[in-house]
Amino acid sequence: MKRMVLGVMAVMVMASGCEVMRFGASEMQKENAWLHNATASAVVRTAKDEGGSEKLVKLSSLGELQSRAFVFDYGLPKQMPAVSDASLLSQASFDVAGNAINDSQRKVDVWATADGVMEVGIALAGLLGGAYGIKAAAFLATARKRSKALQEIVKGNEVFKQMASNSIEEFKQAHKGQSLETKQIVSKIKTG
Repeated sequence: MKRMVLGVMAVMVMASGCEVMRFGASEMQKENAWLHNATASAVVRTAKDEGGSEKLVKLSSLGELQSRAFVFDYGLPKQMPAVSDASLLSQASFDVAGNAINDSQRKVDVWATADGVMEVGIALAGLLGGAYGIKAAAFLATARKRSKALQEIVKGNEVFKQMASNSIEEFKQAHKGQSLETKQIVSKIKTG
């Protein structure tokens, strides 16, 4: 039974791919991609207008073409920024680029993702119905509780690390906020 549930979950994860582990592009990132493409186009024009070498024109043309992929990948911003050589070189363009870098450093909350996968698994088990569905739902509910317990342990350990102490009393104090359910699950995990 556990193998079947784990198999279904593995197929779900493989079918969903890495997209579920990445945020969609923010408006700032979309605007930055649009401005990047406009900047690359301006570089091509400038290279041609200023009599750049054939190699420079070809390289800048290739860069502009490659830049389009980012616009298609991220999507168009809701409001297209005004584009001129002067506006591309303004502080606002540099600000957009800096903010887009900050947005791109966002991390997916692994705990929320795991919780979502568990919810989908429980829903699928409910759809299967029958004895196997009930067993699968119970198994996934237990796995979800263990996941929550692990999350609380990790948070407690992070608090302990911040305290930078090797004292047992401080360690116990950091774990003081754990629920009774979490303590029972941890005890069961420790005893096997």
